[in-house]
Amino acid sequence: MRTEHIMKESGISRGLTILLAVACGLIVANLYYAQTLVGPIGASTGLSAGAAGLIVTLTQIGYVAGLLFVVPLADIVENRRLAVAGLAVAVIALIAAALAPNALLFLSASLLIGTASVVAQVLVPLAASLASEAQRGRAVGNVMSGLLLGIMLARPVASFIAGIWSWPYVFAASATAIALLMALLSRKLPVRRPARSVSYGRLIRSLWPLLARTPALRRRALYQACLFGAFSLFWTVAPLRLADAYGMSQQGIALFALVGVGGAIAAPIAGRLADKGWSRPLAWLAMSIALLSFLLPCLFHSRSTASLVLLFVSAIALDMAVSGNLVLGQRVVYALGSEARGRLNGLFMSIFFLGGAVGSALGGWAYAHGGWRLAALIGVAWPLLAILYAATEKRERMADGDAGITQPFELREQRM
Repeated sequence: MRTEHIMKESGISRGLTILLAVACGLIVANLYYAQTLVGPIGASTGLSAGAAGLIVTLTQIGYVAGLLFVVPLADIVENRRLAVAGLAVAVIALIAAALAPNALLFLSASLLIGTASVVAQVLVPLAASLASEAQRGRAVGNVMSGLLLGIMLARPVASFIAGIWSWPYVFAASATAIALLMALLSRKLPVRRPARSVSYGRLIRSLWPLLARTPALRRRALYQACLFGAFSLFWTVAPLRLADAYGMSQQGIALFALVGVGGAIAAPIAGRLADKGWSRPLAWLAMSIALLSFLLPCLFHSRSTASLVLLFVSAIALDMAVSGNLVLGQRVVYALGSEARGRLNGLFMSIFFLGGAVGSALGGWAYAHGGWRLAALIGVAWPLLAILYAATEKRERMADGDAGITQPFELREQRM
């Protein structure tokens, strides 16, 4: 039984694709604004230097909670209404963060900002649902380009705004942008009304069986968790390396962060090639590039200009590998079945986002105890683990080379 009451003969329009890409970028950027503002936020709200890390941690915890408990609602709740409601919560949380007089209110707002930002993960599978099979990879790749640009631009934009005015203006500006986006999406998004075949409780209880019975989901999520772990580690320690080894100011580091924007071009390219059946070799290529992105700076880590240039090149290459592999994974996951698409996406994103959180934590610890060399060695280990795991993949005949659900999940769910 179909659950998507949408006419898809002509697929998703270019205008709607652009709108969804911009929306995802604006929404997901809220997760990263505070990363470069921890110092001034901590000073303003009375947080100690040690406790200031909670600002980022609580945002991440909120995001993972949203992925597991909010995103699955896309399988039973009309998607436009769910997205608009989530954005309304985001606006309230951003305003609360901007006006927060103390640490408790700001940290509570941070948790809520993270949870509400999962609206982006409602919109990406919506784009996949609207797209025809032939254009699904391209549509997801284009929308993910916007999301990745939001991730990569958030840090330098936050530093720029805070440098001119102060940090509350960052959250106030984002609240304004999200409010305008909410109004636009309420008018432009098409209706996707899934057939409500299960209750919310059964929906959440179905997450573990879905993960256990979907080898393609587990494999693609773990691939991306390893690459995103390397990505998070790099962007945790690279600013420290630039300041310590090359004497860069915060403005210079913000400009360096812009280098990563170039990596977003890999997302639409990967999507187009995936539509042609290149998912497996492209995944291997992404893992290999990620490995080299850390291996070369690990071997050549002097304070010379050449080493600095190599670090710039590595930043671009790593971002391309991570963004390209993300689209490859999402295309495979979204092809596993429309009935469970929200849950599949929530599981996929939460697994690899947890990998990123671990990578960031390891990066800070490694740099404090062994400097750039130890951090880079751990960075090498992440994609190496992905490559070793990929070597165990059986060459079975399946869509895009991945073993999916052994039996249609919709059928199993109806028998529960």
